[in-house]
Amino acid sequence: MMKVLVTGATSGLGRNAVDFLLAKGVSVVATGRNLAAGREIERCGAKFVPCDLSALDLKTGMALVYGVDAVWHCAALSAPWGRAADFIACNVTATENLLAAAVAAGVSRFVHVSTPAIYFDFRHLYDVPETFRARHHVNAYAATKARSEEAVLASAAANHGTLHVMLRPRAIFGPHDAALIPRVQRVLAERGGRLPLPRAGRAVIDVTYVENVLHAMWLASTVPNLESGSVFNITNGDPREIGSVLKTLFTGYLGLAVDIRPVPYWAAACAAGMMEAISLITRREPALTRYSVGALSFDMTLDISKVRKALGYAPVVGIEEGIARTAEWMRCHG
Repeated sequence: MMKVLVTGATSGLGRNAVDFLLAKGVSVVATGRNLAAGREIERCGAKFVPCDLSALDLKTGMALVYGVDAVWHCAALSAPWGRAADFIACNVTATENLLAAAVAAGVSRFVHVSTPAIYFDFRHLYDVPETFRARHHVNAYAATKARSEEAVLASAAANHGTLHVMLRPRAIFGPHDAALIPRVQRVLAERGGRLPLPRAGRAVIDVTYVENVLHAMWLASTVPNLESGSVFNITNGDPREIGSVLKTLFTGYLGLAVDIRPVPYWAAACAAGMMEAISLITRREPALTRYSVGALSFDMTLDISKVRKALGYAPVVGIEEGIARTAEWMRCHG
């Protein structure tokens, strides 16, 4: 029986990964910090190990990955704002520690989940290839995820017994989402259904239903003859306007009125800059950041031809079906 270690397993992508692998009959070891979610994971049939990867020593790490065929490294601090030290610990140090343990233990494959945030630089971008880089990293999250990729590439170059693969999924949505959809929900609740968006929500972006990311991770773990250090963009391959996706979910499937109000980019960016300045004093995450304004303002689509060719990847769940499944999960779980 195949055995996989899933990091960041108590929410988001990692939580979905646990269910996905268990459904395939794979033995799962899951790590995370949320003990209540960990108990639920154990009830589902996985082994849960509470763990702070940024404090992982080699001996403990090797015990964690003992007997594991693949590591699915989903854990990360994914936020538009925060202390640089926290991003370094969660995204760089944790990845370095886990890589060292996986290589020392002889794990066959290390699948690292990265981000297209490393491409973003406040302009429209179309069919972005994996080789593209932003002129400057937009925030600490993007900068530290880029550094974590460097660690993976260095490990791949030095350690040929473990095959390293990196995936950059764009705008993941679906069950257990703790970031994208909940933030929109809060705005709608606070503003009585009014949703202020730059360009009235007409920014065109790639989105990715979570099961498609998991499908790509499975391929990255099982397709033979991959080149170690390979990196792939992952999307649904079906770019949409942000406002259209949100209206389809909240109005079309959940029956909630959504009144999208256009906001000039310059006004939103100025307001975000002021909020960030205040947050430097209060140490509280601002309600709006310049990155979040930019992500809602500029088109960004990714080229997925490389992953189609190398892994035989094709989305297994279309956007409409993904939205319907997300809405059903929200109805059941709140």
